[in-house]
Amino acid sequence: MKKILYKAVAILAITATISACSSDDNNDSVSGTGKMGLKFDNSFGSNDLILETQPNTTTNKEVLKITTVKYIVSNIVLTKTDGTTFTYPKAKSYFIADEASAAGYKFILSDVPAGDYVKVKFGIGVDKEQWQLGASGQGDFLAQAQAAKMLWNWTAGYKFLAFEGNFTSETVTTALPFMIHTGQTGTDYNYTEVTLDFPTKALVRTNISPDVHIITDLSKILDGPNKIKLSDYNMGGTGAMIMGGAALPLITANVATMFRVDHVHND
Repeated sequence: MKKILYKAVAILAITATISACSSDDNNDSVSGTGKMGLKFDNSFGSNDLILETQPNTTTNKEVLKITTVKYIVSNIVLTKTDGTTFTYPKAKSYFIADEASAAGYKFILSDVPAGDYVKVKFGIGVDKEQWQLGASGQGDFLAQAQAAKMLWNWTAGYKFLAFEGNFTSETVTTALPFMIHTGQTGTDYNYTEVTLDFPTKALVRTNISPDVHIITDLSKILDGPNKIKLSDYNMGGTGAMIMGGAALPLITANVATMFRVDHVHND
């Protein structure tokens, strides 16, 4: 009888432990709000990016020295373990990632409902609906974009991505400049969205502010699903300037593939 009683107690203890663990693993019933940081860490392939001096080789054997990397991150949506989503207020949901600026590395999302988050979606660029609201709909971000030189002009709109530097290749032996700017060109709007799963949960609490560390592999701009050769766009020997034409939608498709979540800090 004692053995049976001991087994019963043991089973109850194990069941309670499993239930507690299960509750902890899917804790979307917590209350309050907290903060989440999105860190964008630029690389080229497996190498951390160093501006101006680092030679970066593409699969087309072109060597790039990158001087400028900026892109607009927008329209952030977070997904919890139970599948419910939190859409960050659009008015606050525009940031400029800038490799040359400490302020362009980490963005803090405030007033995020407490919960366990497993996924993030964000746009690269300014969505067309927001753009069509005009200057009054852009708020403070318009001035921020102007200061960061991420606005062509009010008629042409924003630069969604600015990727610049110098390059050499098998046919270009003296370094020439390259400049890739995505944005609205003709009928192509070139805004794209990215959805990323977290390798571990981001636990937003009133006393926990997780950081989601996102790696941006810039080699994908030219070496994504679409292979782009800068030498093919060398205009009369003056450099490669890609700001429109058939190549820009291909580059936009590449941009959508250059992000991944490396890890999550729950501190």
